[in-house]
Amino acid sequence: MPAIRTDLGAPERVENPGLGADALLRSGLKLAHMRMIVALDDHGQVSAAAQVLGMSQPAASRMISEMEGILKVPLCERLSRGVGLTPYGQALARRARAILLELREVDREISDLRLGKGGSVFVGAVTAPAIELAVPAIRKMREKNPRLEVNIQIDTSAVLARELLASRHDFIIARIPDDLNPRLFESREIGVERACLIVRRGHPLAGRGVVPAERLADYDWVFQPAGSLLRRTMERILLSRSIPLPERVLNTGSLLLTLVMVAQSDAISPVSVEVARFIGGEHGLAGAIDVLPTDFDIDVQPYSLIKLRDRVLSPAAAALHQHVLDEIGKQPM
Repeated sequence: MPAIRTDLGAPERVENPGLGADALLRSGLKLAHMRMIVALDDHGQVSAAAQVLGMSQPAASRMISEMEGILKVPLCERLSRGVGLTPYGQALARRARAILLELREVDREISDLRLGKGGSVFVGAVTAPAIELAVPAIRKMREKNPRLEVNIQIDTSAVLARELLASRHDFIIARIPDDLNPRLFESREIGVERACLIVRRGHPLAGRGVVPAERLADYDWVFQPAGSLLRRTMERILLSRSIPLPERVLNTGSLLLTLVMVAQSDAISPVSVEVARFIGGEHGLAGAIDVLPTDFDIDVQPYSLIKLRDRVLSPAAAALHQHVLDEIGKQPM
């Protein structure tokens, strides 16, 4: 383990502080250094970074010292558990991640061309726009490009935004979390997400007309994890009507588990209207799930089509991005 500085003061004075762009290219920084700083940023431990890169911990420590010697600044600081990046290290990690991403894109495009494949795309989406926008866009693109490989992750906006920052997605359909700098992203707002409450067919509240909000607290609920936008919206609606929040709650980010719990119990769950339409349609779970009529609307903060600012998408990703934009354009204003 190198001697890691714990102070973040100015580095030692040198005759030519900092390296110009050309000097940095000639300084000896290598792709291995880029991978190391990104691994440290991802894992927060030298031992974990070494394991990911397939080297010993002493070799990883020597590489960190080598990087600090080249740049003349401290990149890491010792924490109570593991290490953290200094502002210098964070700046290097951010740029290194972008460099590695571009190299991955080059490798991907060359491989696709060599093998005659149609390209690959990595997309993230929250559930409603995945059904309403991503699926039809993918279907239409595959009509023209049947060899296209699409990788899609369905998760919360908080997870997806960080995956995008980590360059694991080409673009996402989600919301920018409040704790992230919106200047990092380029986004196109899509519209408000409408949600509803679902219950099993035959639920005690089903088939009785509009259900007043005060009746809802008597039942079990299936919610997304604490802090998720749909959950916060639903909780805000209940509190605004002086209704106590449900005490019997199952927390899960899995739509499948949500549907199973609702179908096999008297639990209530909020889901997007698009999800409810799909599972209640003739090709979904018709006969098992009902939408519960309520005396209030559940309108969730708008989501957006988001990519990293100044990032150039691969041809396949750019084409799918445009298909999603086309689907957005079809939506009623």
